[in-house]
Amino acid sequence: MPLRVGIIGTGAIGRDHSRRINNVLTGAHVSAVNDVNVEQAQKAVDDLDLKAEVFANGHELIQSNAVDAVLVTSWGPTHEEFVLSAIAAGKPVFCEKPLATTAEGCKRIVDAEIATGKRLVQVGFMRPYDSGYQLLKNALTIGEIGDPLMVHCAHRNPEVPESYVTPMAIQDTLIHELDVLRWLLDDDYVSAQVIYPRRTRFTHSKLADPQIVLLETKRGIRIDVEVFVNCKYGYDIQCSVVGELGVLNLPEPQSLLVRKEASLATNILTDWKQRFIKAYDVELQEFINGCLNSSITGPSAWDGYAASVASDACVEAQETGAIIPISMADKPSFYS
Repeated sequence: MPLRVGIIGTGAIGRDHSRRINNVLTGAHVSAVNDVNVEQAQKAVDDLDLKAEVFANGHELIQSNAVDAVLVTSWGPTHEEFVLSAIAAGKPVFCEKPLATTAEGCKRIVDAEIATGKRLVQVGFMRPYDSGYQLLKNALTIGEIGDPLMVHCAHRNPEVPESYVTPMAIQDTLIHELDVLRWLLDDDYVSAQVIYPRRTRFTHSKLADPQIVLLETKRGIRIDVEVFVNCKYGYDIQCSVVGELGVLNLPEPQSLLVRKEASLATNILTDWKQRFIKAYDVELQEFINGCLNSSITGPSAWDGYAASVASDACVEAQETGAIIPISMADKPSFYS
């Protein structure tokens, strides 16, 4: 019997996951949707031809007998309450980042999940499912460049709305690097610092853009991440790992190289959903399979907590200009 999935939040990513579940993946279908804007939820049902009930309340959706598993794709500050509600109902839940807006909130989710004795939570960190990052991981695992010493990254968006403010560069954007670099290096962070270059004229008064985040890991690896969310030219994700014996670079997304009219050019993506479209497919299929097999294996609530601990430190570093220490407890055996 197909897994019946309830989706809370029908914005861009909620709609895209709905399309993905019903039209691309196997073993599941969308049976219920909810959004704070009920008309938007109904429009998603109509536009995507979903055979789904529209709920006015997310908690009622979670409790519904027509829902086996939950996807939380709503506004970030609502994630914690809906994930905790799904755990209390004993239902698997896939939560887009952030798992919660603070490390304390993530820890409440970790504690609630451990109390059930069973993994129920998968966090929507999709980059470990990306083929390019997997190539990086495999090369590091076999020691292709010896021990990693430094990592240089960039996370660039063409533009952001005026509602996007300085802390969101960490909480909504850098959070992906904070997760994937822990996974890539198999290491945790010990300090963070944020410095500000000259501002672009395309930003606004409540957003310092660009920013450079400096991180140090337990093993002494130094990381710099450029976050530039009004870069104008496209959506561009870069990662370069410098090791003792060489350098590994994240492959560019596949694109056509065109020779025409005395030029040699290739397109650059502008839509983040397209850059990681295959990774989104793989991560959600893994969640569906995990639900059907009663074994959730994707990025865990602990991964969400660890990224949030680092995120909180980075936001403090934004505000103070200081080097902020990062302290992580040992991972519980539950998540081994």
